[in-house]
Amino acid sequence: MANSDVKSKRLTGTGAAAVGRARLRQIQVLTGAGAGRLTLTDGNGGSTVLDIDFSASETHSVNIPDEGMLFTSDVHVSVATNVTALTIFHS
Repeated sequence: MANSDVKSKRLTGTGAAAVGRARLRQIQVLTGAGAGRLTLTDGNGGSTVLDIDFSASETHSVNIPDEGMLFTSDVHVSVATNVTALTIFHS
């Protein structure tokens, strides 16, 4: 039996994901010509929850183990360097 339904949201830049309190389960990232960097914070100006680098011109899938990463306020993309688009999977 699942704990909760997993939802997805596609984003193409920085800013709030507008999903509210959430547990991040997985991220899919499409990078552009240069190496990418993605930083997610707990709400705008909140603490950094995830800061990760990616190689250029690829699609990357990041699986988050166990119960995922908790964002008590909202998932906020504070840095999306050379990230063309990303999809977050959350519950």
